[in-house]
Amino acid sequence: MHSRILLIGALLWTGGTVAIRLGGQRMLHPGRPFASLILYLGSFALMGMLGRRIFRRLGVETRSWPTAAILLMLPTLVLDPFSCVFFASIFPNVDPGAAGVFGGWMLICCAGVVAAVWVRPADKSGDDAGGQA
Repeated sequence: MHSRILLIGALLWTGGTVAIRLGGQRMLHPGRPFASLILYLGSFALMGMLGRRIFRRLGVETRSWPTAAILLMLPTLVLDPFSCVFFASIFPNVDPGAAGVFGGWMLICCAGVVAAVWVRPADKSGDDAGGQA
């Protein structure tokens, strides 16, 4: 199960990187903070929903969602720092000044997955969402 979640995370990272390479200039605008805010809020919500959907489809028990979230986010957290450092080379179609917007976007996407893990209704077994350690 763990390797499947990590693989899905890697596939999401790859697909996202390709999408930004092809069309990132339409999404990342360093001089437009309101556009970045909308991108961040929408991505936070979408990634939360996507994380929950992935975990449910794979049959991950709710008590294992924190581990699953870490594995799903790991490729982004490990690889996107390099995407930020080499931003202009990896995304030549995007304004180099958008590297900070990009980095923030990756963090907010990961935050959406984390929030979805901790803010959820209790399951039928009585496992609560309370964020207990």
